[in-house]
Amino acid sequence: ALIGTDLKVKLLLYTRQNPSCAEELNSTASKYLDVTKKTTFIIHGYRLTGSTPVWIPDLVHLLLSVEDMNVILVDWNRGATTFIYSNASRNCKKVAEILKKLIDEMLVDGASLDSLHMIGVSLGAHISGFVGQMFDGTLGRITGLDPAGPLYRGKPPSERLDPTDAQFVDVIHSDTDGLGYTEALGHIDFYPNGGTDQPGCPLTIFSGLQYFKCDHQRSVFLFISSLKQSCNITAYPCDSYRNYRNGKCTSCRTFWPMPCPILGYYAHKWKSYLTQQSHPVTSMFFDTADKEPFCIYHYFVDIITWNKDTRRGTLSIVLADETGKKAESKVNPEAAAFQQYNQITLLIGFDQDFENVERISLTFSTGSVTGPKFKLRILQMRFRSLTNPERPQLCRYDLVLMENTKKTFKPIPCGSRR
Repeated sequence: ALIGTDLKVKLLLYTRQNPSCAEELNSTASKYLDVTKKTTFIIHGYRLTGSTPVWIPDLVHLLLSVEDMNVILVDWNRGATTFIYSNASRNCKKVAEILKKLIDEMLVDGASLDSLHMIGVSLGAHISGFVGQMFDGTLGRITGLDPAGPLYRGKPPSERLDPTDAQFVDVIHSDTDGLGYTEALGHIDFYPNGGTDQPGCPLTIFSGLQYFKCDHQRSVFLFISSLKQSCNITAYPCDSYRNYRNGKCTSCRTFWPMPCPILGYYAHKWKSYLTQQSHPVTSMFFDTADKEPFCIYHYFVDIITWNKDTRRGTLSIVLADETGKKAESKVNPEAAAFQQYNQITLLIGFDQDFENVERISLTFSTGSVTGPKFKLRILQMRFRSLTNPERPQLCRYDLVLMENTKKTFKPIPCGSRR
């Protein structure tokens, strides 16, 4: 048998013939394994408890729904469930060897390395890297979902996931300040919400285990969401999240004639572009909502104000369509300084997208409760959709905002003054 006795690795095969009841593989002698089809391996990470991850059945079913493939779940629960993290990390090499044996057998039976895709979560991402390394980077694709950080930070490429481990390596980092790995590890590295704190996840340790797991697991849920294709999450190349949030990185020129890459399963459409020698490793930034389907729709808001004194503050914005449905600004930039006759551009994210914006409500706040109420005098506001740049731009001229007071107006197409 392939299986190392001490590790008790189970290889569980799911196909369209057996979508919910796995066949346990001990070799390629199997009822359901068809090596002429694509094969996707799912490798979970470090587990404190012995339970199977909640997201596995979803991921398996969605993969089978998008493509007729073999899905092999690599269950190394007993090797991963240990309070001694370093043991789990040593076990990674052993798990990789077991997988190499299976893949070698598959190759003998006619499988091609091109059609293999490994999805590795946390420590599983590094296991995928070790397997890829054993095949000199000829595996088709490795997707790293929040590759583990502890004990791997600062390790040389041979000791962790890196772009030479497969023909295409895409990585989602969702907990770089916790269990995840900060630096880029693939041909393309996605940093949702900057890669640290994910919206909707607890910010303090008082929420117990959820605090440790939520950010780390978000990468998996984002990947799962990409398989559903209810909305595509576009990511933008940038050198830092801060610059992205400040609206400095919204160009997709480097990908021309393609648009900017989308996160998740379908990122492989950019493979030939991202794996060219000339193309540098790309870090991609974007914002997400706090729950499925996670998409955020962005507008640039250009504002020219006319105050004698500089006002520092934030704007919260609500858009409404003709039916009265509302979208609230979700990701607000840090306080901006509004100076006389000086145009400021804010990148504002909303949780819904409206074809027609019928009404816009603004609230200006300086955050001070006491003291005089400030006014912000706006000469011109312009709304430009980043998500759908072809939509007409909306404007409003001459507007006075009282601090902490909501003002609602109907925007007009830009250029058609009064």
